[in-house]
Amino acid sequence: MVLAWLGIDLGTQGVRALLVTADGRVVGGGSAPLLRGRRDGLRHEQDPGEWWEAVCAACREAFVRAPVGVRVGGVAVCGTSGTVLLTDTTGRPLSPALMYDDRRATADAARLRSAGFTVQDTWALPKARWLTETYGPGRVTHQPDVITARLVGRRVPSDSSHALKTAYDLVREAWPDLTGLPRGALPAVVSPGTRLGEVCVPAAEATGIPAGTPVLAGMTDGCAAQIAAGALREGAWNSVLGTTLVLKGAAARPVPDPTGVVYNHRAPDGTWLPGGASSVGAGVLTARFPGADPARLDARAAAFEPSGAVAYPLVSPGERFPFLAPDATALLLGDPADEADLWAALLQGVAFTERLCLDYLHHLGAPLDGPLTFTGGGTRSAYWTQLRADVLGRPARVPARPEPALGMAALAAYGTGAGPTLADVAEHMARPGTTIHPRPDRTARFAEPYARLVGELESRGWLPGPVAKHARDRLEERP
Repeated sequence: MVLAWLGIDLGTQGVRALLVTADGRVVGGGSAPLLRGRRDGLRHEQDPGEWWEAVCAACREAFVRAPVGVRVGGVAVCGTSGTVLLTDTTGRPLSPALMYDDRRATADAARLRSAGFTVQDTWALPKARWLTETYGPGRVTHQPDVITARLVGRRVPSDSSHALKTAYDLVREAWPDLTGLPRGALPAVVSPGTRLGEVCVPAAEATGIPAGTPVLAGMTDGCAAQIAAGALREGAWNSVLGTTLVLKGAAARPVPDPTGVVYNHRAPDGTWLPGGASSVGAGVLTARFPGADPARLDARAAAFEPSGAVAYPLVSPGERFPFLAPDATALLLGDPADEADLWAALLQGVAFTERLCLDYLHHLGAPLDGPLTFTGGGTRSAYWTQLRADVLGRPARVPARPEPALGMAALAAYGTGAGPTLADVAEHMARPGTTIHPRPDRTARFAEPYARLVGELESRGWLPGPVAKHARDRLEERP
């Protein structure tokens, strides 16, 4: 008999399901694509019904691959932070799901900020207001709630991690007043790892998950990746490079940021997980080089260190971290010599953004003295991973299996009593992987283009002067 926990990750492009044992062995896995999304200008939405179809397919595949007689200790689900929709009293969707980077609620966000709320344009609360204005009243529902409700067979509370960007107060553990939403629109909220119920018979038949399996409240995909990286001790940070860039750390207390650029999730044990999400990321590569061979371009990009151009490679308009600038656009300073030089500029631009994120966190007083881990699809490129360590000037660990689905398996294990703390459980499940060390000569090479980018962002009015100065001062402090 093999005891494993099931983690489900609702990603932007697909769903992933993993069955993981307490010592980190993956005994079954499955995936299914999400193909019916719509991205058009400010719009980015998905069909919530497709999420359930993909979950069923991914879970069935995971169980086909699992050993006979595997026992499932529990299941938890993560989703993209800030993705929200409206449902009726039975949980049936009344609207499409507005994804994490949908920007149609800009006016609602501005009104909320004028009323004293610290929200960004793409956060869930302004989008929930936009949805009710567009589709009429309904229940505000976060992405994983759709799946956990189907698993349990009834509507369930949201977890506080996904509720954060809907303005849930993690200190008071209550919704704020005067959100502008209809009475009763906001869901009940519980802490991550809380037992929501058990898998019902219809869901068991659809997914292959045994009926009666405990269903635990999850966390956002960024937090899930952080758990999978084992980065939960104070001062540790996990940098997730996928379509966009997300940094998540661990601290004993919240890291205050009145601008809302950095926000603080709360771990099940009451400690804090500060971080932020940028609009810069690997998505710019597929947009600028559709159908390209990344390995070939990586090999050619090595000849351009640094590139003849400096890039701030936004995937979509507007920036959220390391500064808040709704009007920011992608920029390219200089003329790349060829496609390999442009590829190099984009890779380096993401790494410069990552460095600026860490400089901003240092400016806020966040603890940064723990280990740094890299996770996300960007780590598939060995060249880019080394480049990032070089630009940052600090070592980084790449865990062997840094998947958000594994993080949810760890949370499910913790929620069912598999360990005294989530950090303990995560460290047992997270396989060590490899450590990438920076090359000091390369770090020095990138100092000038990094300073140039910081100056350009400041001159455009996007990066506040004190933050730019702090970044330059840190640059001078390093050997």
